[in-house]
Amino acid sequence: MLKRVIYCVFLMAVSNQTVFAQLPDFTEMVKTNGVAVVNISTTQKAKPAVKGMPKNQQMPEGLPPEMEELFKHFFNDPEGGGGFGGEDTQSLGSGFIISQDGYILTNHHVVKDADEIVVKFSDRRELLAKLIGSDARTDIALLKVQATDLPVVSIGSPNDLKVGEWVLAIGSPFGFEQSVTAGIVSAKGRSLPGGNYVPFIQTDVAINPGNSGGPLFNMDGKVVGINSQIYSRTGGFMGLSFAIPMDVVMNVVQQIKTSGKAAHGWLGVQIQDVTRQLAESFGMKKPQGALVSKIIPKSPAEKAGLQIGDIITEFNGKPIESSADLPPMVGIAPINEEGKLTIIRQGDTKTIEFKVGLLPDEEAKTPLYKTETKPTNRLGINVADITAEQRESLENIKNGVLVQDVESGIAADAGIQSGDVVLRIQNNVIRNVSDFDKIVKNLPVGKSVAVLIQRRGSPVFLALKIDK
Repeated sequence: MLKRVIYCVFLMAVSNQTVFAQLPDFTEMVKTNGVAVVNISTTQKAKPAVKGMPKNQQMPEGLPPEMEELFKHFFNDPEGGGGFGGEDTQSLGSGFIISQDGYILTNHHVVKDADEIVVKFSDRRELLAKLIGSDARTDIALLKVQATDLPVVSIGSPNDLKVGEWVLAIGSPFGFEQSVTAGIVSAKGRSLPGGNYVPFIQTDVAINPGNSGGPLFNMDGKVVGINSQIYSRTGGFMGLSFAIPMDVVMNVVQQIKTSGKAAHGWLGVQIQDVTRQLAESFGMKKPQGALVSKIIPKSPAEKAGLQIGDIITEFNGKPIESSADLPPMVGIAPINEEGKLTIIRQGDTKTIEFKVGLLPDEEAKTPLYKTETKPTNRLGINVADITAEQRESLENIKNGVLVQDVESGIAADAGIQSGDVVLRIQNNVIRNVSDFDKIVKNLPVGKSVAVLIQRRGSPVFLALKIDK
């Protein structure tokens, strides 16, 4: 009996040693790379007060309302006195040195609108930094300080990262400098609101306000990303952190060094995911690809002959599983070079070549409007013809009918809302109410039908099915 107890204790000891042996030791990595991580503080001169904006709180640009409380940039000092009521705004973030002569990387939102940028090094030195250039679309900024022989990080390849691999972050959460947190890669190629040109690395590394702009290291001690965003209901860490891959970062850095700004490739389409219902309506075996819901006038897509309703399944030979895959691929493509798309058009597979354009500035969104109602049809919605004035406010669209009211039923279940403009039903262009009524009257029963609508200036496909 005693021998059996001793044997069991021995097995437990061996098992525990095995577990401990598998856990990573970050001490040497931190010792080697911590000296190249910096604290960044910015000062923005006082501006007129903005009603309804809490002190030291800034949201990412371009978020839909329902996401505003979830996605937060997190460089503001929670204890700082700034704000928008007549006081200077002071914020904190992180960064890291990429060259011995003083080039430093951080996030665009860390230094946005800053009048003064101060970099604090691990040896307690503080130097004023110059903003060389930044890119809001990828949230990357390049700074420069006057110094030599600075410690630098090594740049790694995010393409070699594997889901489940250990990663480490060094930064200044809540102003606590040189804080180290570790975790694993949760996913790769994540698309976030307002970040269409970045295939984010998702991790469970603890990231909090002040970590923004700091490095994400792999187990070889190389930087594979810049910590940029968190998913949070409280503003603090909740297990979902997102980093910008270093291949995207270094591409932007090279452009900033060369021309002072970053340029992104442009196709000129608005796209969405293909749902199961939409896949059925288009005769596809499974949902995949990027469904084209809008063609921008005079864009590379229009010149190449791309059409609304086309489903893009490949870009330059790389598969497009979801709509989020396409923008980063096009965004890093060289301007004015040839690109090749594989598409599905009304059941046929085609190849379209186009010249990659330069992504223009974003356009203003179209306001909502209202007009007279028409009798309810079998979809349970009231529609009306659009006036010339309304068409002008809708980017001069030539066709479509305005949805006035939506009753409970088929259309409401599909997601159609009051104020939407119905542009197409199953590839049939809707020119007016008469067209709409005629097409709706003849819709098949028990089959998913693709409906193209425009909502607040943005087109989107929805799928509806008439049960009887």
